[in-house]
Amino acid sequence: MTSKLTTQANRPERLSEFPAFPPRDDMQNAIYLYDEGHQPALRLHFGNRPNVLVLAEVPIYWYPSRYPRIPDLTVAFDINRPGVIDRNGYSIEEHGKPPDFVLEVASPTTARNDYTDKREDYAAFGIPEYWRFDPTGGRRYDTALAGDRLADGVYRRVEISGSVESALWGRSDVLGLDICWEGGRLRWWNPETRVYLETHDELAGARLAEQEARLVEHEAYLAEREARLAAEARIRELEAELGRQTDP
Repeated sequence: MTSKLTTQANRPERLSEFPAFPPRDDMQNAIYLYDEGHQPALRLHFGNRPNVLVLAEVPIYWYPSRYPRIPDLTVAFDINRPGVIDRNGYSIEEHGKPPDFVLEVASPTTARNDYTDKREDYAAFGIPEYWRFDPTGGRRYDTALAGDRLADGVYRRVEISGSVESALWGRSDVLGLDICWEGGRLRWWNPETRVYLETHDELAGARLAEQEARLVEHEAYLAEREARLAAEARIRELEAELGRQTDP
């Protein structure tokens, strides 16, 4: 497929200014991305480096005359993350490459656009992987979980294993992670460590468990100290009593 973007003549090298976009009233990001804490989990997984971008709702531009696409989640490697945040958008010309990975979460009002027009545009942008996650199990999208990998300018479907009744998963070569649909939840599985990237609740639970373990340990230390002090006091009493008994 010939990219419809590369055929445009006289494209400016970079945008002079990114426009401000009004906030969206779609709650899907808040429920399935923000509350779960997938952005910080991925940032930590990739070392939280300034040349790695993991961010939601970043406008992606190829040239100013075309309306940008705003994925629910964008991951890009070997770019200037502070520059993207400062400019409030990702210019492909400016960074010399498209983002490496984008993901959309199905919403009630824009779902069909995600697996039709957006899919076509992301391929034209040259984005290596495009994933779609439908928490409803495929009532909004054409399927509950789908991944597309760019090959010769055309998206080819990534093999998805499992079933909605159990779980679905597919390998993201770009991220080196398995993307999972589990009972309507989005999860990231690290095949090297064989554990999931932890959500906010899991991290908070681990911290709480650690605090509780420290409290138990401290209470055991106090009990042991009190027992030792009591024993030492008793020894002193016995020594004093013995001393009185042996005095002439």
